[in-house]
Amino acid sequence: MESSTTPATSNYYDVVPYESHPFPQSTAEHLEALAFLFGLAAPALKQARVLELGCAAGGNLIPIAARHPDASMVGVDLSSVQIRQGQAAIDKAQLKNIELRALDITGIDASFGQFDYIICHGVYSWVPAPVQDAILRICSQNLAPEGVAYVSYNVYPGWKAREIVRDAMILRGAPRDEPGEKLSYARGMLEFLEQSARPDSVLKKTLEENMPIVRNSGAYYLLHEFLEPHNAPCYFKEFAARASAHGLTYLADAEPSTMFVQNYGEKVRDPLLRECGGSQIMMEQYLDFLVNRTFRQTLLVKQERASGIRYRLDMARIRALEYAGVFSAEDGEVLTLDAREQVCRAIRNLKVTLRLPVHKAVAQVLDERYPASTPTDALIAAVSARTGEPRAAVEPPVMAMLEELLILGAVRIRRTPPQASVSVSAFPRAPAVTRNASGLALSAGPTAVACNQWHELVGLSLLERCLLPLLDGKHSHEALAQHLATEARAGRLRFIKDEKPLTDEAALREFTQQQVALALRDLRRKALIEA
Repeated sequence: MESSTTPATSNYYDVVPYESHPFPQSTAEHLEALAFLFGLAAPALKQARVLELGCAAGGNLIPIAARHPDASMVGVDLSSVQIRQGQAAIDKAQLKNIELRALDITGIDASFGQFDYIICHGVYSWVPAPVQDAILRICSQNLAPEGVAYVSYNVYPGWKAREIVRDAMILRGAPRDEPGEKLSYARGMLEFLEQSARPDSVLKKTLEENMPIVRNSGAYYLLHEFLEPHNAPCYFKEFAARASAHGLTYLADAEPSTMFVQNYGEKVRDPLLRECGGSQIMMEQYLDFLVNRTFRQTLLVKQERASGIRYRLDMARIRALEYAGVFSAEDGEVLTLDAREQVCRAIRNLKVTLRLPVHKAVAQVLDERYPASTPTDALIAAVSARTGEPRAAVEPPVMAMLEELLILGAVRIRRTPPQASVSVSAFPRAPAVTRNASGLALSAGPTAVACNQWHELVGLSLLERCLLPLLDGKHSHEALAQHLATEARAGRLRFIKDEKPLTDEAALREFTQQQVALALRDLRRKALIEA
C-alpha cells in the first residue's frame, strides 16, 4: 500500500505485512481477454510491460513474470520490508524480468515509461486523496496507447453498512499503538455490540452481516480493511467520473458477469434498459444498489478508445477466444449425450442446466481438457465427433452456449492460452518457480499453497509437496515412486495400510506407484503440470 502523507500507513505494512498472493481477476492474461471480448485490441503478453502499484511482496506479480519470461515487470510499494521479501523470492526463482522498488507511488512520473498493463489492487480506497489522484494520473500518463489498467476499490452502497463496523472498531482500537493490541480491542468492541444490540435494530442486522467476515479473516486483512487510517469508499459513478477527468474511460469489470443485466432477471432487465438509455455506467450503478455491492475491480483504457468499446458481444470475437471450464453433474452421475435434463456445477460453483446432447458434449470436452484451454474451432470439431452430428449442425448451438456461459461467468477465457497440460506425460514438468518455492519443504509447516497456470492459489497435499521439486521433466513416474519410498524408509513420510505402517518392500513399491499416479493426476487438475 502507498501513502505519501501518512507514515503510519507504511508502518502498518511493515509490522503486519499484507498477505501477498495472486489475484486471478487482476492478471494481465485476464485483462487481455476482457479487452478483446469488449471490442478492443490489447497487447500480447509475450513481450508486454506490466506495472503493479502496491505490489506488496510480489505475490501477484512474480507468477506473471515467471509465466512470461520475455515480458517485463515492475512493482512498487511503500513498504521496504515487503519489497525485501519479494526480492528474496525473485532471487530464489532466478527471475531476470522483474524489478521491485520501495517507492512512494506519487513519485512515479513520465520517466518511468509506458506500460501495456497497469495493476493496482487493494490500494485506491486505502490511501489519501492525493495518492488516489496519483494512481489515476499514472494509469493515464504511463499507460501505453492500447494498454489496460486495473484498479480495485471499495464502493457504496455496500460499504455504508460496513462503515458502522469500521467506526466502532476504530473508536476502541485506534488509541492503541501496537497493531495486535489495536485489533484485539477492536474485536472486543464488536463482541460487546453484538451481545448488546437490540434485536430489531439496524446495528444488529449490520453485525449479523459483517461478523462472519471479522471472525474468519486474518489479522492482516482486518487491520488494513477496517483499522487503516484511510478507507474511502465511493460510488462507481463517482470513480468513473474521476477516471474521466484523467483522460480514462471505463472498459469493463474484471468479473464481467456482474455487468450483464440479463443475469438479474426480467423484472430488473427491462426497467433498467429503459431507464439507463444505453449508459453502461448508469446501468452498473443501478445494479450496485440492487446487490448492495461493496467492492469493484474496474478496467480502464484511454478515452480515445471509447468509441471502439462494444458491450453487445460479437460472435467473431467469441469465436477467437480460448475456453476452459469444469462441469460435474450435481447428482454425481456422468453426463450422458441424450435429451435428459442434467444439472451441473461449473466454476465458482455456478449451476448450469444442460438439456441437449450438443451442450453436454461441450461440457464433457471442456471438463476433460481442464485446466487446459480449448480453441473454439477445436471445441466445435470435438463436439461434432462426439455427437456424430455434422459440424454445420453443432456450430450454432455451441456458439450460443459459449455466449451464455460467458455472460453467466461459468467459463474461463484467454487470448493467450495457459501452459496447462491436457494429460500427464512420462516425464512430467511443473513450472520452475513452483518447484523451487521455499514453502514446499515438509519442515515449512503443515500446509502449503502454490500459484497455478490460471493465477490461482491451490492447496498442496504432503505427497504433492514431496513430488513437486522433482517435476523437472527429467524424472519418470518410476523415479518419483522410488523417491517416495526413500522418504518413507527415512521416516519423513508414513504410509499406512490396514492401520499399520507399510514396510514390506514389494507392497511399498506398489503403493508408491499408485500414489504417484494419483498425485500427478491431481497436480495436473490443479493446473500445476506444464504442457
